[in-house]
Order: sequence, then C-alpha cells, then structure tokens
Amino acid sequence: MELCWHGRGGQGVVTANVILAETSIREGKYVKAFPEFGPERMGAPIRAFTKISSKPIRVHSQVYTPDIVIVLDPTLIGKVKVTNGLKKDGIVLANYPGTPDELKAALATDAKCFAVDATKISIEEIGKPTVNTSILGALVKVSGIVSFDSLTSQVVSNLAGRLPEKVVAKNIEALKRAYAEAR
Repeated sequence: MELCWHGRGGQGVVTANVILAETSIREGKYVKAFPEFGPERMGAPIRAFTKISSKPIRVHSQVYTPDIVIVLDPTLIGKVKVTNGLKKDGIVLANYPGTPDELKAALATDAKCFAVDATKISIEEIGKPTVNTSILGALVKVSGIVSFDSLTSQVVSNLAGRLPEKVVAKNIEALKRAYAEAR
C-alpha cells in the first residue's frame, strides 16, 4: 500500500505520516515513511510518502503511483495536481467541506473520493486547525489500513509527554469524530 500526503508546513503532515507508520509497525507491518520538503517554511506546500507492506520493502524512492492520496489542505485542490499517478482503483481522502461528489468534480477525477471537514472538527474539538489527527481518523475509516484501536493508542503514545493530557484527549475526540463523519 502506497500513500501520498499533500499539505502545508505546520499542518501536521509529517506527524500524521509518522503516526501512521508507527501504528503499522505496531501491527507487524513493514514501513517506509518520509517527507519531501520544498521551501522549508510555515505554509509552504509539502508532500510525504508512506509505503506499508506485509513483506520487507526494498524500494527506497518516493511514491509515484499511490493507492491513496490524502489532502490535508483544501486550498491545494485545483492548485496542485494531487491525483498525479493515482492508481486506477485509488482513493482520494481530503480535508474538504463539500460532498465527495463535489470533491470529485473539483479534482476532475474518476477516483473514489472521500471527504471530511477536518478543519471544522479540529477547530471545534482541539481549538485550532491542526488537522492531522482528524485526517488519520478518516483515513482509517475509508481504508482500514490499520485498526482504529491501534491508531488511537499510537496517537496517545506520540502526543503524551509533548502535549498536556487535556490536549491529547481533545485530539482523540477529533480522531473519533472524523472517523464518524468521513463520507
């Protein structure tokens, strides 16, 4: 399974990629996960890549033909060709306030599209538009790539110690809500 993440610096793209990779490892899978930066500044478009397999991964390159594309910043839609290389039966999951059909039209794609308003969820649950935990909840729902329980445990593990317990709990609520609201 190969994933390509699109977002902007400061949105948590790298953290989401790491959490997914660590969750996959926890489940006994092999993983390659790494970011690709352009200009390293807050708000600059960035990509990250994840490869997950039940067998050792021997190819050390970026993802050129993703199975899943995840878009954390809806302002990239229409400005960046996020569906480049997407496999014929691939999935697009986007932080997008509209319907999946509206997302499909905005991307001009035939791919299976899923939308979740991760920005709204994050603001309401966490108090700021850091959408990484929200998008992870939606990703698990639409792909089943890892178990929801493993992901929840890994989010707690990654954030505990770095953030106050109250903020970690808010992130878990955002994760759960995005899982429920992804469509």
